[in-house]
Amino acid sequence: MRSAPSRGRLPLGVYLLAFSLFAMGSAEFLLAGVLPDIAADLGVGLPSAGALISAFALGVVIGGPPFAILTLRWPRRTTLVATQAVFAVAVAAGLLTSSYTVLLGCRFVCGLAYAGYWAVAAVTAVGLVSPDRTARASGVVVSGLSLAMIAGGPAGALLSHFTGWRGGFWGVAALTALGAVLSLTAVPATSAGEEPSVRRELGAMRRPQLWVVYAATLLSTAAYMISFNYLAPLLTGVTGVPAVWVPGILALFGAGAFAGLSAGGRIADRRPTHALLAGAAGILACSVLLALLARHAWAVVPLVLLLGVAGFVLNPAIYGRVFAIAGRAPTLAGATTVSAFQLGISLVPALAGVALDAGAGVTAVTWIGAALAAAVVPAALLDRALSQRRAQPAPAAV
Repeated sequence: MRSAPSRGRLPLGVYLLAFSLFAMGSAEFLLAGVLPDIAADLGVGLPSAGALISAFALGVVIGGPPFAILTLRWPRRTTLVATQAVFAVAVAAGLLTSSYTVLLGCRFVCGLAYAGYWAVAAVTAVGLVSPDRTARASGVVVSGLSLAMIAGGPAGALLSHFTGWRGGFWGVAALTALGAVLSLTAVPATSAGEEPSVRRELGAMRRPQLWVVYAATLLSTAAYMISFNYLAPLLTGVTGVPAVWVPGILALFGAGAFAGLSAGGRIADRRPTHALLAGAAGILACSVLLALLARHAWAVVPLVLLLGVAGFVLNPAIYGRVFAIAGRAPTLAGATTVSAFQLGISLVPALAGVALDAGAGVTAVTWIGAALAAAVVPAALLDRALSQRRAQPAPAAV
C-alpha cells in the first residue's frame, strides 16, 4: 500500500534503502583502489585482478532482470533482506579464500545480488510514498550509490591500506548485514497494487517508450561517467593540479551529485522532460568547457561540481519515467533500468580506449561525453512525444 501524501520528510524506510545501497555499492568502487594488493596477494597479474571488476559489472548487467522475475512473487522486504544476505555471504566467502577463481565467482554473485537489491529498493521506495513524490524517493535511493562512489570506495580503500586489502571488504560485509537487520525492523511491508504477474511484467517490456528511456539512461550515464573516470589524469596532466588536491576536487563531484539528485527529484515529479533535458544540456556544456578550459584550474574545479549536478539531476526523472510507463509491472522494468545504468558505466573504458589508443589527449574523453549527452536530447524529446500521443483521447466513433 502507498503511504498517504505528505509534504514533510520522506519516510525513514527510503533513507534506509539508500544506506543499504551505499553499503553494497561501496564494494563496486572499493576494488579499484586495492587492485595491486589483490594481484600481489593472489599471485596474478593486474589484468586478471581487473577482471574482478568486470565480473561484478557482468553480474549486475545480466543478473537484474532474471532475478526480478525469480523473486517477483516474494514480499519486497523479503527480497531486500535475501539479496543483502546473499551479498554479504558472497563477500565473506571471497575474503576467506585464497583462490582467484573462487573470488571471481564471488564477485559475480555479488553483482547479481546487488542488481536484485537495487531494482527492488527503487520499487519499494515508490511504494512508501504518494504518487506525486515517486521521483524524489527514487532520487534519494540512488543517492546511496553516489555516496558509495565518492565516499564509500575511498574510505574502504583507506581502511584496506592499514588492514590489508580484505579489511575494506569486511567493512562492506558488516554494513550490508547491518542494513539487512535494519530492513527487517524499519522498512514497512509493501506490496504491489495487484497480484504480481510474470506475463504482465514481460508485456510492459514490449513498450517501445520504455526502451527509449533505457537508451537515455545508458547514454546519460556514460556521458558523465566518462569524464569523471578520467578527471584524475586530466587534473594532474593537463590542468597541473598537485596530486594531493585531486581527491578533494573529485569530492566536489559527489557534492554536486547530491545537489543534483535533490533538485532533480523535486523537478521530475512534475516536469520529467525538463529534468532530462536540463541534465543532458548541463553534461554537454560542462564536458565542452572542460575540454576547452582544461588548462585553467579556476574553471575546471567549479566545472567538476557542476558536472556532478548535471549528471545526477536527471536520474530521478529516469526512474520516474520508468515507473510511469510500467506502473502496473514495475519490478522487471526497474531491474532493467539498473542494468542500463551499469552498462553505461561499463562502456566507458571501451569508448575512452578508442580515443586514447588512437593517440588523442585525455581531453578527448570529455568531447566523447559531450557527444553522448547530445544524443540524450532526441531520446528525451521522443519520450515526451510518445507520452503526449498516449495521453490524447481516442477519436469518437461516428
